[in-house]
Amino acid sequence: MRYFQPSKRLGFLLLGLLLGGFVLNFFIQAASLNMNFISVLDWIGKSCWLYLGGSLLFFFVLLALSAVLPNIYIGPAVGFVLVLLLGLANYKKQGTTGEPLFPWDLMLVKNAGEMSKITKGMISPLAVGLAVPAVAAGVWLLLKLPKIRIRLPLRLLLTAVSAGMVAGFIIMVSRQTAFASSLNYQNIFWNQKVNYSQNGFVFAFTGNLRQKLLEKPEGYSREAVEAVAAKYSALPDNSSAQSAAEQPNILFMMDEAFFDPTRLPGLQLSEDPLKFIRREEGATPAGFLLSPEFGGNTANVEFEALTGMSMYFLGDGSIPYQQRLVKMSSLPSIVSILKAKGYLTLAVHPFDETFYNRNRVYPVLGFDRFTSEKDLQDAERITPDGYISDKAAVQEAVRELKAAAVPVFVHLVTMQNHFPFTKGLNGPNTIAVQGVQAAWKDELETYVQNTKLTDEALSYLQQELKTLERPTIAVFWGDHLPALSAGIYTEAGWDENPRLKHETKLMILANFDIGNEPLGTISPAYLGPTVFKLSGQTLPPFYKMLEQVQAQLPGLSKNVLIGASGEPASLTSGQQELLADYRMVEYDLLEGEGYAEGLMY
Repeated sequence: MRYFQPSKRLGFLLLGLLLGGFVLNFFIQAASLNMNFISVLDWIGKSCWLYLGGSLLFFFVLLALSAVLPNIYIGPAVGFVLVLLLGLANYKKQGTTGEPLFPWDLMLVKNAGEMSKITKGMISPLAVGLAVPAVAAGVWLLLKLPKIRIRLPLRLLLTAVSAGMVAGFIIMVSRQTAFASSLNYQNIFWNQKVNYSQNGFVFAFTGNLRQKLLEKPEGYSREAVEAVAAKYSALPDNSSAQSAAEQPNILFMMDEAFFDPTRLPGLQLSEDPLKFIRREEGATPAGFLLSPEFGGNTANVEFEALTGMSMYFLGDGSIPYQQRLVKMSSLPSIVSILKAKGYLTLAVHPFDETFYNRNRVYPVLGFDRFTSEKDLQDAERITPDGYISDKAAVQEAVRELKAAAVPVFVHLVTMQNHFPFTKGLNGPNTIAVQGVQAAWKDELETYVQNTKLTDEALSYLQQELKTLERPTIAVFWGDHLPALSAGIYTEAGWDENPRLKHETKLMILANFDIGNEPLGTISPAYLGPTVFKLSGQTLPPFYKMLEQVQAQLPGLSKNVLIGASGEPASLTSGQQELLADYRMVEYDLLEGEGYAEGLMY
């Protein structure tokens, strides 16, 4: 028993780790509440048991880290640093996108090198300067702390107890046990902002570890899916163009963080950055895309556009690429539909191929080949530190279109306009912006310059389309609004107008006649049937269903619903029935048995 004999120093260590658990929980909750300590105290007063439970979790994590390493102080020190980084990541994400940090966000850790470039400018030099002496002081303290010797049997016991408590906590919370409910915990998965604010970061984050993309619809069965498939299979094909003599090339160009900056009220620009778009949008189908995201989560907009499935049905904060598609072998999409028609299917993204697991997800969707940054070593960057330019990305897409002897589907995701909006990153700013606070002037002028470069790239694309012999149609849209300083949108009065914060530019170009009927505002899930109709392609039953939903709800988003009139709408009973069919099929394909794959495609 002498191996388990306690000592005064060990007692002080345990007390210090317990106190550390409470401090860490207080900090990470403060990070969730915009570093408002009064709000944290108010939350603790209302949710003391949740605060206690989360603090004990941190205590046992620190205890385990202390027991497994020879030096009992190094493990907790590393734990402290990791939790501090987690809290800061949560704080920054909320400030940029308005969403808290989710477990699946941590999958981006593998892209730490690229993330450092993307987030450059988000961490102030002052913070870095303060961190250096803080780390030095921490190292000095570790060297000065009294040595405590813990024999191996006691280390094993402490490790086992700690691991058991941590595992028990995760099971208790993620499975919403009766004990978790007795602590006033409720997994509010349908509204993650409320989930985090009510339950606190620790419980909400843990509860999301087992979160499904969407809940099973009532009445789900093979017969139910067959009934939905039969309903839409029987509908006529209302393509608005005659079938082309040969199958057309199709280009999707999803442009990073692109929207029309002239929509921000109160700004005076010395030059219109979107001269080409402004000139052509009346001569070709154009309008707005209602993005399901703001400031980030590009992959979710891409998911909608490629699969035709809507983020409207999925849990708040979901990222299907990271939560579900990486575990699948196939998923129907516009890629697989066109591939079955004999198309060569190509993806181009001038950045790291592993971001959002694209290198693993694209084969699931049916792409034949993926060209990423590593394959574009000679592509133009306007400055050495900048991203590959939109024009260079378009040039690569056009090269693929010209090289193929068969019809091609190219899905291009650009990077030029990604945060940070550092002055000079894409060359000198040539457009002056007035009517903006001095603190935001460089940032906004840089973004406006970026949009001008994109507009020029789009003009180049139109000229190149005219040189292609095969009929070709190109769909251009912005994935979401940029992560500009929040004050810019607040000053514009957009915080109370979700539609404006989610509408990006949408335009369709072609080297054959596709008319000029305005598109209005539509969700990305409808891009597949829209381009099929314009190019005379037959619609599979799934697209016929989307066509029906689009006619009733052209803008389908959790942020705002847009009805057939083009104005915000409330759901009618008929629309709810349509959405029930849509939800049934989406659940079947993502979480269910996949009956619809053989019935609706």
